[in-house]
Amino acid sequence: MITTLVHLGSIPSPSNSVINLGPLPLHLYGLILAIAVLVAARIAEQRWVHRGHGAKEFADLVIWIIIGGVVGARAYHVASDYQLFVGQWGDAVKIWQGGLSIWGAVIGGAVVVVFLARRHNHDLGDLVDSIAPALVLAQAIGRWGNWANQELFGKPSNLPWAVEIDLAHRPVEYANSSTFQPTFLYESLWCLGVFVALVLIERRFRLMKGQILALYLILYTAGRFVFENMRTDSANMIGPLRLNAWVSLVVCFSGIIWFLWLRTHGTPSVPHVDRIPASEDQLPES
Repeated sequence: MITTLVHLGSIPSPSNSVINLGPLPLHLYGLILAIAVLVAARIAEQRWVHRGHGAKEFADLVIWIIIGGVVGARAYHVASDYQLFVGQWGDAVKIWQGGLSIWGAVIGGAVVVVFLARRHNHDLGDLVDSIAPALVLAQAIGRWGNWANQELFGKPSNLPWAVEIDLAHRPVEYANSSTFQPTFLYESLWCLGVFVALVLIERRFRLMKGQILALYLILYTAGRFVFENMRTDSANMIGPLRLNAWVSLVVCFSGIIWFLWLRTHGTPSVPHVDRIPASEDQLPES
């Protein structure tokens, strides 16, 4: 009886992560990531415009930022978990099977952002603060791609919200367990909370340019450190912690230092201006 109740209360996982539309296979992981990217791009563009910049400026940048983020995300995953690809390096390009690191996405996207901001003389502080909340919301959506692939879950659990994992996706040591801690859900909810917090803090307090990005790094990594240590998937260890747990600690403390430094050395941010800049074809005649 107890077993039945636990099963009824658990989160089912899709038995098949591929939907065949005729000859075209549609991977749920890729679909969810595409939705996350589109939502993030729209929100980031709106935030950029609210800061007094042109929508076309952001439209010219966004595709390159996305490409940089995807390339960085995959490159970081392959580099940090290289043992998974030894002898089968062709799998390194199969991003639909999972394996996109947020740290690689941030690094890859940041490189592109800095390069393009300098090349086109855009306000870098406004640009990163426009993107940061949108990015963490994309992470909240994107984590459901891990649910579709039945990956990145925690240890066995009988909680009513535990996630069901098929035998083929379970670690060998937990082959006899069917439900696990849904770390993807915890991180998704945490990211959603960080998004709300960033928006509210921005509206309530006068911040310096770049501080929203710093707060994103601080808040996200605080939660990621906890979730990282709950996961059961294989990972490279450095001492007692997983590699990405150490990265979370370093980024979190770096974000705190950067946030405090900006308080006295930064440029005041003026978000949500009332005017929307005219596009080139709307400029008044001279």
